[in-house]
Amino acid sequence: MVTPAPLSLIVPSEAAPDEEEDKALSGAPVALLENAFCLPSLILGAGTLSNQYNSNDHLSGFAPMRLVRLALRYGIKAFDTSIYYGPSEVVLGNALRSVKDEFPRESYQLMTKCGRFGANSFDYSPVAIRNSVLQSLRRLQTEYLDTVYLHDVEFVCTPVQAKQTGNHALALTEEKAAYGLEEGQEGIIHGEGDQKILDAFAELRKMKEEGLIRSIGITGYPVATLLRLALLIFHNPPYEPIDILLSYSHISLQNSTFAEFVSHFRQRAKVKQLVAASPFSMGLLTPSIPHWHPAPEGLRKAVTKARAEYGGDGFIDAALAYSIRRCGPEDLDVPLVVGVSTPAEVHKCVQVWRKVHEKPMSADERQKEAEVLEVFSRAGFLNWSWASPDRTTGVSRL
Repeated sequence: MVTPAPLSLIVPSEAAPDEEEDKALSGAPVALLENAFCLPSLILGAGTLSNQYNSNDHLSGFAPMRLVRLALRYGIKAFDTSIYYGPSEVVLGNALRSVKDEFPRESYQLMTKCGRFGANSFDYSPVAIRNSVLQSLRRLQTEYLDTVYLHDVEFVCTPVQAKQTGNHALALTEEKAAYGLEEGQEGIIHGEGDQKILDAFAELRKMKEEGLIRSIGITGYPVATLLRLALLIFHNPPYEPIDILLSYSHISLQNSTFAEFVSHFRQRAKVKQLVAASPFSMGLLTPSIPHWHPAPEGLRKAVTKARAEYGGDGFIDAALAYSIRRCGPEDLDVPLVVGVSTPAEVHKCVQVWRKVHEKPMSADERQKEAEVLEVFSRAGFLNWSWASPDRTTGVSRL
């Protein structure tokens, strides 16, 4: 059952400030990538419009509307949210309603998720999927959604993997069979969980045919599982590839494993559009790691050491620049979802994006980045993924 967000989280009725900090600074707008869905190279992650990251006072004030408006003014014309993110859809919908005269609905894309409703609450039944999407339409105050994903599919599918933690790139080579990725395994339904994925995706297909959704896909953390499920969907009736797939925390300074899977998603699973998310790995690479973050103590210590090696203040910009550069048209050519909470963070994000695209890295920047990667490597956490879900406890820590 979906719990509605508090209706009190609305944008104040009086006119919002439109001051100097609300203006886009002169320079190149965030570019549209030449992709199947005309997505911008940066997508605003609206997970920050929730109590996981911000207080109700912040969410019910002008801040969300101002950051949404500023993002649009910079050319960041796509927004990623979820019914799981508490009030995020309500806050985002109200913010977009407030700027509709400047930015009408057809000028941006709305991307949301369904199937996950709490830390350990998943319902992929067709009825729940349909009800979730219909509620998202109401909360976002729109007649259609550009993208709807099945949220965190690894918690629902039948588990097929060689190991829970570590570097999963071997799923592409000698450990293919253990991950369900051997040639000939593509269409195998390994259990009840896999069938739930197929049934839920079939319901999204129906809603796409009805015109309520324009593209459908899956999201999750373990990249090998995402590839297996993309192949599963493609190799079962009606034998159509998924439109779009989002991987998070796997194009970052600490873990860039997604890059090794990109060609397999495109060529083997025929995924039409890939999206990367969370360059800061859900706050892991920020100065204040969230208390709920699933990173073990050893990884947290490695991040602290890497920040110290880099020199402190520049580390967060370096982390963002790394992900932007890897996602750029000269490398992976995928959009990057970045979560921000304030207009100042929007300005900073675009500043880093412009620098990446306008200036090559200096020798000093290259050296510092190499030193950071070496810190993670020596600690045994470079390209290391935590368990999602943690099947030793059966509990999600997100």
